[in-house]
Amino acid sequence: MFKYSSYYPEIDAYFAFMEFGHVYDSLETVDFALPQDTARTIKTLKANPSNDSLQVYIGAPKWGQKSWTGIIYPKKTPDNQFLGIYSQHFNTVEFGPTFYMIYDKDQISRWTAQVSDSPSFKFCPKFPQTITHIRRLANAEIPTKDFYDSLAGFEDHLGPLLLQLGDNFSPKSFSNLKAYLGSLDKRIKVSVEVRNKNWFKDIEQRNAFFELLSELGIGTIISDTSGRRDAVHMELTTTDAVIRFVGNNLDPTDYKRMDDWAERIKTWADMGLRSLWFFMHQNDERHVPQACVYLIDRLNEKLGTRIHAPTLIAD
Repeated sequence: MFKYSSYYPEIDAYFAFMEFGHVYDSLETVDFALPQDTARTIKTLKANPSNDSLQVYIGAPKWGQKSWTGIIYPKKTPDNQFLGIYSQHFNTVEFGPTFYMIYDKDQISRWTAQVSDSPSFKFCPKFPQTITHIRRLANAEIPTKDFYDSLAGFEDHLGPLLLQLGDNFSPKSFSNLKAYLGSLDKRIKVSVEVRNKNWFKDIEQRNAFFELLSELGIGTIISDTSGRRDAVHMELTTTDAVIRFVGNNLDPTDYKRMDDWAERIKTWADMGLRSLWFFMHQNDERHVPQACVYLIDRLNEKLGTRIHAPTLIAD
């Protein structure tokens, strides 16, 4: 059988992303309970001396979702107007285009111009796959420089960078990870997601990984997905929480999971959390706006905040 990955690593990366944590059996077999906070998380949050209020950013993995037409996008909205309207409903996006190629500053500026009416909106760009999946963080000085140079195009709309490593990037590559992360510009926030099970299974490797992030002031990404409960690691190495939530098309378990997250975020906020970046995924992305409305209502209730929720178009 022909294997795409033999010739097209970018396609292989895409399908690996789509399949990560997917459950094909009954959701009734999944224990969705959030693990207890680790000692590192508690220490990280309680060590924060700042009295700044919690900044909350909630968004989706993309804005170009045609199925949102009639939900948040008025009917007959042209594709080139989606981003501007999206930024009126959400205040961040998990910016995937940079995963597939490195743009120059001027190209990035064209996206930034479309959110000019939303001054607090933030893009969270993914590191390019040529760095993370193809070069696997080795000999990546040139693409990294090009990527970082392009970030100026986001101007004040830049959020934390998302460094997502593939399932085949195991603790055996720890030295590459340490060298690469240590070389990054510390003025720009970065959060890291690992997917290989050995990062969580081996307690020594787990501690070495999260301790490295703590020492470098680099954040973590917590992935809450049905089939990989080990990736719900509940380790915070900075006072910024980045959460990727993958729901199951508004199954009843989704609502219970979002309730639990609202409770946990309230606990973290009381301990010293300074920013929350919550990216809502659904197996069918048509359900993302409705899921975000529910989550934001729960957060406002728990935190006493006034986070703006997407305005759904009435039928």
